Amino acid sequence: MREYLYLGAAIAAEVTGTTALKFSDGFENVLPTLVVVVGYVGSFYLLSLTLQELPIGLVYATWSAVGIVAAALVGVAFFEETIDLAGVVGMALIIGGVLVLNLLSESYSPAH
Repeated sequence: MREYLYLGAAIAAEVTGTTALKFSDGFENVLPTLVVVVGYVGSFYLLSLTLQELPIGLVYATWSAVGIVAAALVGVAFFEETIDLAGVVGMALIIGGVLVLNLLSESYSPAH
């Protein structure tokens, strides 16, 4: 169960870094740039901990899918971006695929 906590924290760190990237103004603003670096380094460190117990395909699919949806929601909430019906359907399919991998697939077993 701990590996899923690491994965959740890795996703949060990546989305924080990506959000700060929007504020960094091409790395011209120092504080957001530092948040980008810390966010991505933290995310990859936490992913490395996750990968000690879970298979790479499962971890990467979950990390990227939840990150995509979370970043899109941050865009809507904080940057006045919009998502149309096709975007909602696409994100639902992404999340659905990850749920199938995590909950139903027998192809993925612990790394060790």
